[in-house]
Amino acid sequence: MYDTVPFFYGTGRRKKSIARVRVYYGDGKITINDRDIDDYFGLETLKLLVRQPLVLTGQEGNVDIVCRVNGGGVSGQAGAIRHGLARALLLLDPELRPALKKAGFLTRDPRMKERKKYGLKAARRAPQFSKR
Repeated sequence: MYDTVPFFYGTGRRKKSIARVRVYYGDGKITINDRDIDDYFGLETLKLLVRQPLVLTGQEGNVDIVCRVNGGGVSGQAGAIRHGLARALLLLDPELRPALKKAGFLTRDPRMKERKKYGLKAARRAPQFSKR
């Protein structure tokens, strides 16, 4: 369906999730990994998170979104899609930059799980001390 139609592309990341987002001119359909957004995300808050850049810019009924997302959990994936969508909307219309930047949608959330260190049980959890 979208094979020959021009699109705007954005890559979004959060925690361990990476989302590749394509924005097409359309009627507001959101597809994630070949599934509808309602099938992919069970929680309404995650659906709202994904749609935030569209609502802010007033594009919710004007564009179709097709994205591939992998890695991480559902919350990280929703955040990655939001980041990628904001970047793609920036290519669609550069005048949206101040609004998207003020809302914080263009900033990548850098918080990731800290790696486990040798000699420890977790990232910072040391083995229990034994006096005897």
